[in-house]
Amino acid sequence: MEARQALLGLTPEQLKTVVARAGLPAFTARQIASWLYVKKVRSIDEMTNLSKTARAWLSEHYEIGLTPYAECLTSSDGTKKYLFPVAGGEMVEAVLIPDGERNTLCVSSQAGCKMGCKFCMTGRGGWHGNLSAADILSQFFAIDEADRLTNAVFMGMGEPFDNYGTVDSVLEILTADWGLGWSPKRITVSTIGVLPALKRYLDGQKCHLAVSLHNPFPEERLEMMPVQKAWDIRAVVELLKQYDFSGQRRVSFEYTMFAGWNDSKRHSDALVRLLKGLECRVNLIRFHQIPDFPYRCPPDPVMENFRDRLASQGITTTIRKSMGEDILAACGLLAGRHKARSDA
Repeated sequence: MEARQALLGLTPEQLKTVVARAGLPAFTARQIASWLYVKKVRSIDEMTNLSKTARAWLSEHYEIGLTPYAECLTSSDGTKKYLFPVAGGEMVEAVLIPDGERNTLCVSSQAGCKMGCKFCMTGRGGWHGNLSAADILSQFFAIDEADRLTNAVFMGMGEPFDNYGTVDSVLEILTADWGLGWSPKRITVSTIGVLPALKRYLDGQKCHLAVSLHNPFPEERLEMMPVQKAWDIRAVVELLKQYDFSGQRRVSFEYTMFAGWNDSKRHSDALVRLLKGLECRVNLIRFHQIPDFPYRCPPDPVMENFRDRLASQGITTTIRKSMGEDILAACGLLAGRHKARSDA
């Protein structure tokens, strides 16, 4: 028997193929999109402006494709980490970060990651496949706070620009008037610097961008981030300088701090030189400890001095507040623990 395909994640243009197969008029594609993304139905039978015959045919060949979460951990600070099953028996994480009236969802785009950053638990586990659009959208639709989300950051498991075709489709669904209708200003997509997809993103999307930098010296960055060999951070910054970030779209640089590795005056001065002439901000991130890794987060005074040196040179710099430290805060820890339990 033919496996049913997910409707969730399809655009109206893609849904035209579905309704053509069903012998339905082309305008039905927009109706289905409205049921999926505006009314957020959980079954095809709820699409009541379609005939019973049409709903029966759709139910035979398609499903909504929404995946419920399998586990949820709640931190004392209100952060919630959700675990979602995906194809191949893998698990991915989505994190809900509350902050006053803001509810930000940190979204995964892959099961595992190919990039192999040494300080990342997700990368340590290897790559197990790209998420589908339905997998990604389930993280938005299936969590308890789905109707109260204000922002999203594609900073969970995986490199978004290594699955960019799918991520691009999801961004269209999130921001289109026939979709969720979000402003692009509510969404940030993170990358470690995958140049071909980065250019596509800059040319085709209006959402914010975050670049994982972590060290301004190419040879030192390569020690921790193998991607540096393929896409030099200097080339990434040079590309960014060709675009205007003085308006509604902004670019930020994520800089996870490690005591004794990237927290010196030498590093802050090099960072200033690298970013000179680019309208941007720098977010300093406290490193969340992971097993079998020698580095630790520097003390607060060291981070504050680093911030102040950047700020004195005109770079807007913030120290990111740590959240969820009591619920396996580092990305990939919960999924890794679940896999270890399953393999035991």
